[in-house]
Amino acid sequence: MMQSYRTSPPHDKRGGSFAQTGDKAPRRTRHRQVIRAALAPFPLGERPIENMVHLLEAKGVRVYSLAENSIEVDAFALWHSKTPFVFLNTLKSAEHGRFDAAHELGHLVLHRHSGPQIPDAERQANAFASAFLMPRASVLANAPRMATLQNLIQLKKQWIVSVAALAYRLHALGLVTDWHYRTLCIEIGQNGYRRKEPEGAQRERSQILATVFAALREEGVSKAAVADQLQIEGDELDKLVFGLMIVSLAGGATSLRGSKGTGDFLRIVK
Repeated sequence: MMQSYRTSPPHDKRGGSFAQTGDKAPRRTRHRQVIRAALAPFPLGERPIENMVHLLEAKGVRVYSLAENSIEVDAFALWHSKTPFVFLNTLKSAEHGRFDAAHELGHLVLHRHSGPQIPDAERQANAFASAFLMPRASVLANAPRMATLQNLIQLKKQWIVSVAALAYRLHALGLVTDWHYRTLCIEIGQNGYRRKEPEGAQRERSQILATVFAALREEGVSKAAVADQLQIEGDELDKLVFGLMIVSLAGGATSLRGSKGTGDFLRIVK
């Protein structure tokens, strides 16, 4: 079982990034080779990914939100038997959440059999997420000649990423110099954009859970009944499913065990 916790964003408060400037060429080359191999099973082309959560679910990943209201933990991923799970922190910005989802996908693909504590695991997962969300050819075709903070704020909407993540990607592709990148990082920090994303996007939520809850609602199954079946509190259920609510039909709740065609709709992994 592989588990991954991250306790700081890929572009931290110190003005740095998940790949520090000055890395040696052999390490960069090795990372590129690893990332290219990891991206091979995802022939998504160069178009932006509209919804990371829906994409993960379409590939068989079970996606939930973190039950704990902790600003310190970004995301969490694991393999349970042959099923991959990803848990996302909904206290982060929508753009941050998309990057976290791609980061955890990187761990699931790259480190399933080696665990997250291998050398450069976090760096590799961040590089995977950056390349996954912002394909090289797409960025090269749309990058400005001289990137400013204001045009990055507009440009980031194309890939639905944070302004800090886009600045890093431009630097990683050699489109901005070390000095220019450091200047952008300072501006991003001074404007408070590491905590509050400018012109933020809409948060992504599970498509599968919404469908399941709609079906349960039609059968008259309440949120309380689902929570009882899972042996957890109703508030904890809300926190695990992106705040999606199950509304009881008139006449009271229906037991999951007694509803037509019911099964194990949700299951807590311990």
